[in-house]
Amino acid sequence: MSNILVTGANGQLGSELKNIEVDYSKYKFYFTDFNELDITDHDAVRRFVLNNNITIIINCAAHTAVDKAENEIELSDKLNHLSVKNFAELSKELKIKLIHVSTDYVFDGTNHRPYLESDITSPQSVYGKTKLDGENAMKKINPENSIIIRTSWVYSNYGNNFVKTMLRLGRERESIGVIYDQIGTPTYAGDLAKAILEIIPKINNNTVELFHYSNEGVCSWYDFAKTIFELKAIPCLVNAILTSDYPTAAKRPYYSLLNKDKIKQKFGLKVPYWKDSLKEVLGF
Repeated sequence: MSNILVTGANGQLGSELKNIEVDYSKYKFYFTDFNELDITDHDAVRRFVLNNNITIIINCAAHTAVDKAENEIELSDKLNHLSVKNFAELSKELKIKLIHVSTDYVFDGTNHRPYLESDITSPQSVYGKTKLDGENAMKKINPENSIIIRTSWVYSNYGNNFVKTMLRLGRERESIGVIYDQIGTPTYAGDLAKAILEIIPKINNNTVELFHYSNEGVCSWYDFAKTIFELKAIPCLVNAILTSDYPTAAKRPYYSLLNKDKIKQKFGLKVPYWKDSLKEVLGF
């Protein structure tokens, strides 16, 4: 039996991994959050890994408050960069598999085709920059049998996310404005959790490999909101607005479609369509 450390266990992805733990009895899971394990403390993480004979780390922890990160640079750097460096160093030393989850925000959003893993990065926010710093630290240390998975627009029944916000606002208001000029793909955290656990036995690489994962399909935030309201029969009117009509502290990529061919071909994954996954989350 392999022992898996899951960090960020109370977040969306960590919570979805808890949900499916029973379906993967060949693994023993250790779920931790920052209050239980300071992932920026190298010695503390090392002791935890050794004491529990951890052989796989799934790093779901991150500072994901994108706008707050603009004023919380040090915290973002610790959680999104330095903690990844810690995990990479320990994974190399102790020969542990490391699966690190990153983001589409490492790109500037100016592409006109889905982003490949090999495309040039150019983050436009503190969140995106610190996540890229984490990726680069991991690649530089280069632990064997380790991968980075970039994802986008994550939602689930847990934590704070777009779906839950829309459901709340849709019931509170008669109309709402939602951005239509940012394009991407929603990712159900439950699908990503299953994908990670399915590919773990197949990870076998000498250098850190980079993959993209989101659900299939494409939409704007406007389309996403409209679909949520239609499925739940919420009569709230959705008005299409420009990004410039809704200023935020952090700059978001206008276009963040991720090309998933590599992860599908390498591991034989079948990726669900975003609307089908949304229906599952909404109880259909």
